[in-house]
Amino acid sequence: MTMPPLHALQAFEAVGRCGTMTTAAKELGVTPSAVSQQVRKLEDCLGVTLLERIGRRVELTSWGVIFYKEIAKGFTQLSHSVDVLERARNQTGIVLTALSSVVNKWIGRKIFEWQALYPDANVRIIGKDDEPKMANGQSDFRITYGKRAEVHTHFAALYTDWVVPACSPRLLGMHKLNAPGDILTFPLLNIEWEPHYRRPPQWSEWAELVGAACKDKLSGLFFALSSSAIDAAVNGHGFVLGQMSMIEDELNAGTLVVPYDIRLPLPESYYLAWDRAALEKPYGREFHTWVMSIARKQSALSAPKSGSIT
Repeated sequence: MTMPPLHALQAFEAVGRCGTMTTAAKELGVTPSAVSQQVRKLEDCLGVTLLERIGRRVELTSWGVIFYKEIAKGFTQLSHSVDVLERARNQTGIVLTALSSVVNKWIGRKIFEWQALYPDANVRIIGKDDEPKMANGQSDFRITYGKRAEVHTHFAALYTDWVVPACSPRLLGMHKLNAPGDILTFPLLNIEWEPHYRRPPQWSEWAELVGAACKDKLSGLFFALSSSAIDAAVNGHGFVLGQMSMIEDELNAGTLVVPYDIRLPLPESYYLAWDRAALEKPYGREFHTWVMSIARKQSALSAPKSGSIT
């Protein structure tokens, strides 16, 4: 017997599994008539009737039931084979997901240090604010914040960040600041994270720290992403309570300045989560060790120097 065409087998398997021509066609991305045509080709090839057409409905004949049970096994095995191949492909590189601002302003900048140490290692970095499933290939490692880390099986604290008032030197212009509280007379950029995160320090808290009066409404601008607020500050639109880990490059480049180095800590730490299988990937353990190492350095850099106001 001639081997039936694969498209015909695929069409019949979809009809048998979905129960209707319409649903099968939608899944396959073709028209119901195209599915019907493929099934007829299969029936002609096999010399038996597989489907009984009753008006708009179709039912498997006794021959159809027998044949569907057997080919369903084959398609299940094919699907499994694709999954095996996908997992094997993922093993050729490390997938790191992180919060968008962390990708834009921290790990996306630090990753070049890793590349210099391990030039043969492949790392794919994805900005993702929803927590991924670690066990199905979506992510090998995950950098997240606060209690959200607890949805993962394996996680460890990275560092606690601190914020400091920063602005573009253009914003200051010829203005002379005589006291920290003078910062509050400038446009102030606010950061308000999604409600499932404990919010970062606000301007009212910083004003209280320096003993300054704070306006009831500091600014109409609120940013959900820390990186967006930092970019607005770089562009001269106001002062931002910028995270030390995220403004390092801007401070070094002089696109942001800190008139008064008075810092407040974030209420929670950043965390690294990982899938246990990720440690068995090429360079997996080395990557884990490297991220923890740069986090320890970041912890020391973000914390205020001894003698400063906190």
